[in-house]
Amino acid sequence: MTPEIENAFAAIRGEHGADSIRRVERMLEPGGGGPRHPLQKGAKWILPGLSPTPWHDPYGHPELTPVVEAFETAHPVIKQELTAAWAGRREAFSDYEHYLTRQEDWQALYLYRAGTLVEESAGTVPTAYQVLEEFAVETDKICPLLECHFSTLLPGAAIAPHCDLWNFSINLHLAVDIPDGCSITVAGETRSWAEGKCLLFDYSFEHEARNDGDRPRTCLLMDLWHPETTIPERRALTALITEIRRLMGDG
Repeated sequence: MTPEIENAFAAIRGEHGADSIRRVERMLEPGGGGPRHPLQKGAKWILPGLSPTPWHDPYGHPELTPVVEAFETAHPVIKQELTAAWAGRREAFSDYEHYLTRQEDWQALYLYRAGTLVEESAGTVPTAYQVLEEFAVETDKICPLLECHFSTLLPGAAIAPHCDLWNFSINLHLAVDIPDGCSITVAGETRSWAEGKCLLFDYSFEHEARNDGDRPRTCLLMDLWHPETTIPERRALTALITEIRRLMGDG
């Protein structure tokens, strides 16, 4: 570990106790803190001790319930604003750049990125922006290492099976505009979105998605802290990944 990471970890241990970030330290040991599920082998980091559960009940975690309720309640207005943006502000969307690839048939409109709200989106999709700010950003539920964006798959688009980088954040999908013929598969189990409702899953497990419909499919994706992580662990993980990215020249 670099001196910056060691100093950050020491400060957290001093405030929260010697064992407060032991799971993060174990994650960094040879072997990654223990065995992992076979369908998580493509993930870079697995924080030990988190439930190896691919699909989560969106209402199954009290910490996240207010976020889910707020977005589902606001869905009708969010859909109207998204539809208007897609029709009249297409320049606000860009090809989605996943850490593995870039796809022209996967379009994104960002609300939160690089640890902060994307202010330009406040005027384009104001309701989603406001709900995100109030219920996820100001409450520290969003993982500042990642993002929130409208994810639009064009007809015929497919996202190849892959694992994301880690298991200590979790992906919430609000189904904004869902044509027939769309599906998402996580750890071998395929589901479809119900418009106006949320799905919640651990994207360290292998997953894929496709749009076999006749019009774009749009979800609002949010990277939230895994509800089984603690406050000191979140601080340590933020310091760790931020320093690694700095060393790699990636912000």
